Amino acid sequence: MRDFRDAKAMAQTLREALAAKSIPLTHSDSLELIAKLFGQRDWNTLAARIQAAGGPADVPPLAPPDAVRQEIAVATAMLDGYAGYYQLSDQAVLSVTRDHHHLVIQLTGQRAVPFFAESQTEFFAREVNAQISFVIAADGQATSLILHQNGDKPMPRIDAATAKQIADRTAERVKNQSPAPGTEAALRRLFDGLASGQANYADMTPALAAATREQLPHLQPFLADLGAVESTRFLGVGAQGEDVYSMRHENGASHWRIALDDKGIISTAWVSPGP
Repeated sequence: MRDFRDAKAMAQTLREALAAKSIPLTHSDSLELIAKLFGQRDWNTLAARIQAAGGPADVPPLAPPDAVRQEIAVATAMLDGYAGYYQLSDQAVLSVTRDHHHLVIQLTGQRAVPFFAESQTEFFAREVNAQISFVIAADGQATSLILHQNGDKPMPRIDAATAKQIADRTAERVKNQSPAPGTEAALRRLFDGLASGQANYADMTPALAAATREQLPHLQPFLADLGAVESTRFLGVGAQGEDVYSMRHENGASHWRIALDDKGIISTAWVSPGP
């Protein structure tokens, strides 16, 4: 049974559940809704209560919107130079387009989000807690970008033909709703490593390994408390071509999204608490 100290995880679960139904909800809005469910005036009030009760230390109050980041003007020619496609994984592509004096970013399976310049190469979103940094070559062309959201995700630039191939392949997987070979076995290995605190980083892409190292101190206690895996059930294919599983444990349940690259390495892995 969850209590108010699980509020942050509950907010994440709420966002993921609504996103699966194509109902967007910002990070801030999800936190505020969970606060209301617990009878609190706002998230900052609930966050203070969580910390006072000895809850997780990573429950900060919400910062006022745009308290630090301020939009600046960037030449439209430079914005046009950033427009194009950037590859997150074998299943997902981030597209960048210009809309008047700002950029619009859309990741496979997600809605488009406006991003605003805070420098010549760095952009931020107001609707979600995310930022983007473009990597510029000596000739001034963007060769890649880094998405700063739940860790840093580098994405190389790709051409339109490659982006279409990825999109078509992902659309076919979503249509068929069949698990990719090897994902269930990889998920069980991943869980065992994370729960024991001995994650096998060689089984992950460099970007996922870096994010896992950062999050392992928080993940390991949560997963260890769930206990041994009793069963694994395939639920379907997510909007980004990732396989979605539910795990039943001795002491609860967890929901996972996992994808492998063409070499069988884990390129995507997300976990949220189960019911």
